[in-house]
Amino acid sequence: MSLDTVAEDVKDDARERAERIRSEADERAEEIVAEAESDAEEIRAEREREIERRIDQEREQKLSSAKLEAKQKRLEGRRVVLEQTREEAESRVADLGGERREELTRELLDDAADEFSADDTVRVSGRADDADLLESLVAEYEGFEYAGEVECLGGAVAESEASRVRVNNTFDSILDGVWEAQLQAISTRLFDR
Repeated sequence: MSLDTVAEDVKDDARERAERIRSEADERAEEIVAEAESDAEEIRAEREREIERRIDQEREQKLSSAKLEAKQKRLEGRRVVLEQTREEAESRVADLGGERREELTRELLDDAADEFSADDTVRVSGRADDADLLESLVAEYEGFEYAGEVECLGGAVAESEASRVRVNNTFDSILDGVWEAQLQAISTRLFDR
């Protein structure tokens, strides 16, 4: 074998080895790129899922906030309507006149009188506009005297220092009791149609 042949064999071996190394390197590079692309795809998919979760969560939070706000506005609206209804009732009670006012005031004084003993001195107060009415009604009860005005829609407040009894039989107190007792029915009638 000649030196040229040996040199050619060595070159061929080196070329084969270089080709094999290059081929293995290309395969490894392809594996690395494939792994990186796969990892990138997983990361992208996970980020998309996370974004979707966040979007869903924000949507739920906003929907929940909107529902709560709407409920609060409904409740506020109901509160306003109930206040207006109460004010209208108070206005109608305050505007009662004539025989009906006298009849109701007399009934409230009768009920109050039952709470006192015969020897009590009872002082009766009421609405300023009802002073004449109360003075005439109080004159019918022994030991009762008109004591002046008290802020109310009508009716009477009767009290005796001797027995330390105070009876609030004003239209206001009666309306308060009826309002509390009937609030659910009033609310149902106004809002559940």
